[in-house]
Amino acid sequence: MCEVAMEEQGSEITDMERCSSREEYGVIVESPRHRVNPPLSVVWTTMLYCAELITACILCKSYHKTNDVFWMSLTIVFMLVPAVLIQLTLTFIHRDVGRDRPLVLLLHLLQLGPLIRCFEALVVYFKAGQNEEPYVTLSRKTNLEKGREIELEIGQTERTLATHRNAFKRTAVIQAFLGSTPQLTLQLYANIQEKYTLSVRLALMIITLVSITYGALVCSVLAIQITYDSIKVRLRPAAYLCMVLWRALEITTRVTTLVLFSTALTHWVILVGGLNLLFFFFLPWVEFWVQKGSLAEGVEKNFSKLGTAVVLCMFTLLYACINVFCWSAVELDLAHQELINRKQSWRRLVFYYSGRFLENLILITLWYFFKSDFFEYVCALLVVVQLLIGYCLAVLFMMLFYQFCHPCRSLFKYNVHDCLHCICCRHRPASRRGSMPPSYSTAATMLKEEPLELLDPQNCLPPDERESLA
Repeated sequence: MCEVAMEEQGSEITDMERCSSREEYGVIVESPRHRVNPPLSVVWTTMLYCAELITACILCKSYHKTNDVFWMSLTIVFMLVPAVLIQLTLTFIHRDVGRDRPLVLLLHLLQLGPLIRCFEALVVYFKAGQNEEPYVTLSRKTNLEKGREIELEIGQTERTLATHRNAFKRTAVIQAFLGSTPQLTLQLYANIQEKYTLSVRLALMIITLVSITYGALVCSVLAIQITYDSIKVRLRPAAYLCMVLWRALEITTRVTTLVLFSTALTHWVILVGGLNLLFFFFLPWVEFWVQKGSLAEGVEKNFSKLGTAVVLCMFTLLYACINVFCWSAVELDLAHQELINRKQSWRRLVFYYSGRFLENLILITLWYFFKSDFFEYVCALLVVVQLLIGYCLAVLFMMLFYQFCHPCRSLFKYNVHDCLHCICCRHRPASRRGSMPPSYSTAATMLKEEPLELLDPQNCLPPDERESLA
């Protein structure tokens, strides 16, 4: 999974104009003589899609034999809904509606669109380098290690492969949070309620967990690439290891908490999930109305205002589904052309993880007091402690990533150490605050908007104490 993600990080291509005087800005021009990267992310996403689809079909057949109509119906719903959305997404990105490609459209109707797209990407890759081709666009990125701009001449082959990679990144996120996440929650709940484990159901749960973790990893990488679009991002293996552990622990503990709570208070979990979904769905729209902005015009030029609103609603729904289970790593700005707010801060991330930890604590505590008889032979207190520790470990790996492994940490003004130091000094006696030396650490966090004066421990004091020290 890490190798697939490492292959993705250099695949973003942005159209740029040639600089009239490159030497003045220290721009290095590189021709595309290097080997084209294989579309590993496309192949991996297609494999996950097919594996989950096939395993879900086999499980539905098993449910049909045992007359479990309820489980079979929900499994089919969580299998087909994301599949249909993936076909629409691939068709929309590749703009095949107005083109004469009946075979491709037929395969999309048969829910086999990712297969033909993967085949097309592999054909383009294996044909690369056979003919000399002129560049069609320029990609200008800043290399932080060399401290200068690099301008790459991008050929038609690399541009086509980049389109396929970008399309499959979106489908991986859709598959993960509109299909795999509810599917994993359903099958884990069915496994507890039926009090036995089917081998095919266990296989489906493992595949969906891998799919969700990969989708969350793609969200994190996309957030970095969007925020630092002009920088050549290179993530090291340690960064991917931290992100995988962070996301896997976060998602596993969240899904397990919701499933255990649903076994004790079945109808209340609908209220909890519904409130979470509605909150994150309407949050970007409320911010949009407060700012009195206008709908983004860059979604699609051929869309009317109604079509733009529908696309934005679907995009917001995906954003809400992600945040119900894990941190989306981006903040929506519906008035912006790119729909993403690049100026992110620690404040919203801290609020999210604090609120999510408190919610998980309440849900798992309620399960502990109202658990069913099935858990009589299980140490329930140990389960509660394990889930809370697991979520704390997820937050710890997240902090380690932003402190030491973030590829653009040298551009940040703050780090985790400085933020924690500023928070802790608020709770110390005034006699000890004035003697605290300032922090000179240069590792990075997401904070970019706060004034630099907050790094001084004396500025964490109330105004009256600050004047007395002066």
